[in-house]
Amino acid sequence: MTAGEPGPPAWLRDLAAAAAVMEVPLPSRPPASGGRRSAVLVLFGDGVRGPDLLYIQKNEGLRRHAGQPAFPGGKIEDSDDGPVAAALREGAEETGLDPAGVEVLTTLPEMFIPRSQFRVVPTLAWWRTPSAVRPTDIGEVAAVERISVADLADPANRLTLRHPLGYSGPAFRIGPMLIWGFTALLTDRLLALGGFERPWDVTAIGALPEGAA
Repeated sequence: MTAGEPGPPAWLRDLAAAAAVMEVPLPSRPPASGGRRSAVLVLFGDGVRGPDLLYIQKNEGLRRHAGQPAFPGGKIEDSDDGPVAAALREGAEETGLDPAGVEVLTTLPEMFIPRSQFRVVPTLAWWRTPSAVRPTDIGEVAAVERISVADLADPANRLTLRHPLGYSGPAFRIGPMLIWGFTALLTDRLLALGGFERPWDVTAIGALPEGAA
């Protein structure tokens, strides 16, 4: 940030401080060893309807997480200088965003995705100078969306998704996009920590998209 540029809003600084030490939900706690190191970019911006978050939708042809909404991110490569560098690199590669306009605030405790065996470090950041975004890695990304926090917190857009293996978790239905799994779990925690969460009907049960399991 250069002199004269506004810094992150106070609510986001408070959220970053709380998220940095948050308790990881039991299903997402990493094992003592094993798994593949990865990072995701949790990018808050100032949209037309207030704060928003950047999401991608995976390509339907992928072997893992086909068609699933996610935060930009992926494997930490040997050439990356840790999870922050990986998150910014993946964000740029998948959405075309300019990392120079992104101010990283903190990293969250490592989380685990059992299905893909990824150990994920969420990197929470402020989009100080937003840039145009679009699917730039078309082999992996089908769509890029900025979704307002207001829409994510709207009880009408919230539901519980039941997986065929028996477990359940939070989900968000925003237009044609159904956010579920790890991404929904992390979104749910951020809404609560940021004070955005509103009471919603946890008994509203939805089903996974066909082929998503």
